[in-house]
Amino acid sequence: MKKLAAFCAAIIGAACLSAAVAQPTLTPVPAVKSTQVPTPPITAAPQGTPALTATDVNAWLDGFVPYAIGRGDIPGAVVVVVKDGQILTSRGYGYADLAKKTKVDPATTLFRPGSVSKLFTWTAVMQQVEAGKIDLNGDVNQYIDFKIPPYQGKPVTALNLMTHTPGFEEAVKDLITLDQKDQVPFDALLKRWVPKRIYAPGTTPAYSNYGASLAGYIVQRVSGEPFEAYVEHHIFAPLGMQHATFRQPLPANLKPLMAEGYVSGKDKPYGYEFVNAAPAGSVAASGEDMGRFMIAHLQNGEYNGQRILQPATAQLMHSRANLPFQGLDGMAHGFYETGINGMHVISHGGDTVAFHSDLHLFLDKNVGIFVSMNSAGKDGAAGPLRTALFEDFADRYFPANAAVKADPRNAKEDAEKLAGVYSTTRGSATNFLSVVDLIGQTKVSVDKDGNPEVAGSEGLNSQPRKWVHIGPMLWRDANGHDLLGANLGADGKAMRFSYGELAPIIDFDRTPGYRSSVWMLPALYGSLGILLLTVLLWPTRALVRRKYKGALGIEGRQLWAYRPSRIAALAILLVLVGWAVALSMLFSDLANEASFNAVLFLLELLSVVVFIGGLAVMGWYAYTAWRSGWRWPGKAWSVLLVLAAGMVVYVGLVFHLIGLTTNY
Repeated sequence: MKKLAAFCAAIIGAACLSAAVAQPTLTPVPAVKSTQVPTPPITAAPQGTPALTATDVNAWLDGFVPYAIGRGDIPGAVVVVVKDGQILTSRGYGYADLAKKTKVDPATTLFRPGSVSKLFTWTAVMQQVEAGKIDLNGDVNQYIDFKIPPYQGKPVTALNLMTHTPGFEEAVKDLITLDQKDQVPFDALLKRWVPKRIYAPGTTPAYSNYGASLAGYIVQRVSGEPFEAYVEHHIFAPLGMQHATFRQPLPANLKPLMAEGYVSGKDKPYGYEFVNAAPAGSVAASGEDMGRFMIAHLQNGEYNGQRILQPATAQLMHSRANLPFQGLDGMAHGFYETGINGMHVISHGGDTVAFHSDLHLFLDKNVGIFVSMNSAGKDGAAGPLRTALFEDFADRYFPANAAVKADPRNAKEDAEKLAGVYSTTRGSATNFLSVVDLIGQTKVSVDKDGNPEVAGSEGLNSQPRKWVHIGPMLWRDANGHDLLGANLGADGKAMRFSYGELAPIIDFDRTPGYRSSVWMLPALYGSLGILLLTVLLWPTRALVRRKYKGALGIEGRQLWAYRPSRIAALAILLVLVGWAVALSMLFSDLANEASFNAVLFLLELLSVVVFIGGLAVMGWYAYTAWRSGWRWPGKAWSVLLVLAAGMVVYVGLVFHLIGLTTNY
């Protein structure tokens, strides 16, 4: 659930682009190994490369992790490394429970790996593909007892679900709750509301928890077993994963082993998170059990003589299903690629509000690494930390022999083609959550050296990354491993781009002009300034007139137009403040959305009445001012009030603050 806490930051992060934008079909790519254009081929390790042994990796981890989690205000972490069919090392750091000073035990302490849970769901799907009960290219409606409507005449397939290309907008409501009484069974959640389809299937990576939950429901339906029981019987039991479960609340024997999750800066535990979209992220598991799962996949479905997938099925699951951008990582069947130093690496990350995790499988090396932390940490430290752990691990034990060379040809021209404003493909497009896109659009500019500068892609030093041109519409982070690529539209400008591990699952589409924050935000801020100044001057001028015994100078119909205009300005501002407060509450803590739901319909109703009614009042005021022959300052201000109220209505319509829906 990448990133749930702030999609909440990536996750909630920003709303989708309009479905009217051209959607290129993602070409399926049969591949057993990823081949990234700019990375060098695998060769012998450079001289002096440390051997990946338990002794060396323990020393490295013990020097890396305790300092990092201490600086990042993260109470506890677990790291597991597997190699050649064995758990090479499993390390627990810090505390599972701060109050009790319970240390993390990698063998028994349960962490919540969030969306890494999806890998179990996709494995279950592939088991049913293997059994002939699921056709990856078949319409999912044949497996379920409700209907997913087609989009542009095309159905959603199981493969679309696995590759996050079914075209759903984001579904956030009741995704995570803290109180068991608010828990919603995932099958009921699926049927309660089918998210709108905003992209044609197979065209657009747009990470979807709903889609993953739907896949789990399909497994439940075709197997005849409840999803949680199915995973226990067909994955956990064969792999000896005795400290793992999808069940919520936790079984009695596992509950005492659960690590507490924390919000940074607070000693009180956050509470157990009920992930209602269970197949998408409800697993609780120990580090060593996650190690057993990694070994099974590295060994093409087998662990200790027990098999969960046939070799051919496992190899298909690990192979590339589509490639959104030439030269970047592609999407496998459930896993996404995170190739590094010329190696084929498949991975998945996961986030709840409190827990933050990553799993990487180095298929070329028969090595895997899993990390999970029980807090986002100070300033979201868990995110950069887990990225640094993966990259430093790869650089230490499997370094590249040759550096990637810059390609100066057409560098500035390509950067200029990329420049513009973009909206993430993951988000909401048909309800009020789309307003996040107004402040969350990504701006790409060209720096003084002719390289693209991407807002929001800052490096570990919080400074803008330097993207070095290495090929046509292709760049690399000068101080890291991430690649950035873009696809061109018919007009010769980039229509879509992405970078790093986002590329296979979340992309950025050029924002159409009618909703671009480049002009909308200044216009909105100016409108709010006009409304606020109008409200502030209303009592101020009244006090001045009272002190100096002055008169307003208008009466009758003019007075009846004047006063409502001031009341309307105040009402518009109050409703907007209400939205800002309510959305802030929602985004800061998804698990406490009950209070938001309580005021949602009222805010929507007030928006319809106040925004549209306010515009009508301002129009009446302007009509009165001009018809009555007021002096030019009064006439000019009346026009400004119409424009200000009109801008609020425009924003409300484009970003769906004006509307009546309780699904989001």
